[in-house]
Amino acid sequence: MNEEAKRYRAGQQVDDLCRACKATRVHTVIATDPEGRVVRVVCDFCESQHNYRGGGEAERSAPERPSASGPAVRRAAPPRPAPAASPESGSRQERTVGSMSTAEDGDDLERRLRRILRQELGLTPVVPAEKWRGGELVLRPGKPGLQEKKLPIDGFFHKVVMLRNRLRTLEQQVNASELPEDAKVRLQAYVTACYGSLTSFNLLFASEDDQFKGSGGEE
Repeated sequence: MNEEAKRYRAGQQVDDLCRACKATRVHTVIATDPEGRVVRVVCDFCESQHNYRGGGEAERSAPERPSASGPAVRRAAPPRPAPAASPESGSRQERTVGSMSTAEDGDDLERRLRRILRQELGLTPVVPAEKWRGGELVLRPGKPGLQEKKLPIDGFFHKVVMLRNRLRTLEQQVNASELPEDAKVRLQAYVTACYGSLTSFNLLFASEDDQFKGSGGEE
């Protein structure tokens, strides 16, 4: 038995479009006509009351009263057209593309800034001399019977380069500080002495420009 022929009474439930919820909800019948057709309902979700709108279809009209010529006939609403693309959706797509372009430009700018900072701070990429690449640094104890220690030269070289870079950064920080000039001179002398103590590792560098340089060639 369909809803057209079914007789309802107050307290029963029926689906209908709730305009307050903007959706089809379960409703409770609160009034019917003498033929048992639903007249008024209350939404079980938001508790708003309204006239029965014909069921769950949004565009179905309310039931008509029977006329003298015969039973009422429900008029089906015309089909709803498919929503066309709005200018707002196009704007969102344009904003998305614009955001992607902005992010790419930001990444490119960041890469350029990093390269400039590395060059200014002396943090340019440094490679070991070709003959040392892939080699091992062997630490052999002076006492017989003790196990020797092997270290990859590439890893050891990386630590030496990091030490050199930090010394260069420290030197620049000292020069740019607001310390008295005599304090700057003393600190600069310590940094230069550190450079001189590390010249023993210059044989690891592929380029002479990357090597440690002490004062007067002293080690």
